[in-house]
Amino acid sequence: MTQALQASASLATIADAKSTAPPLERECLSSLIDATHRYFDLMYDCDVSRFDQVFAPSVQLHGYRDGQMMVWPAETYKEILRKRQSPQSVNAPRLNEILTMDFVSTSMALTKVRVRIVTMVFLDYLTWHSIDGRWLITSKGFHVESSDGAGGV
Repeated sequence: MTQALQASASLATIADAKSTAPPLERECLSSLIDATHRYFDLMYDCDVSRFDQVFAPSVQLHGYRDGQMMVWPAETYKEILRKRQSPQSVNAPRLNEILTMDFVSTSMALTKVRVRIVTMVFLDYLTWHSIDGRWLITSKGFHVESSDGAGGV
C-alpha cells in the first residue's frame, strides 16, 4: 500500500468512493478516514476526554508559532486543548479537508489535512500508527496557512 490518495473532497465522498483495492486495504482506508474524522472533531470541540482516542501517549507536535519552533509532548498539547475556547463554543465555521493519505503499510500512514480553528487555518502532517487495532497520531507537524485575526493554537 504505497499509493497516495489525494483529494480535497469531503470525508463522505472519500468514504463512498469506489475502490479496486483488496478488502484489507479498503478496511485500512476506511478506518483511517474514521480516525481522521475523530481528529477533526477533537480540533472543533476540544473535548479532551477523547484525546487518547486520537493521539498516542508518545505523540510529539512540531511547528512554528510567533516565529519560534514549538515542540509539545502529548500532555502539553492536551492542556492547550483543555484551556482553548473551542471553535464549537463560538459557533465558528468548520473547515476540514483531507488533502493526502499515504499508507506506508497496514500499520503506518501519513495524512495531510487542512483544518480551521476559529480564525486560523492550519495545514497538518499527521503520522499515524495502528496501535492495538486503532489508528493513533504519533507525530503532528503543523503550519499556519492563514489567519484572519487572533485565534487559537
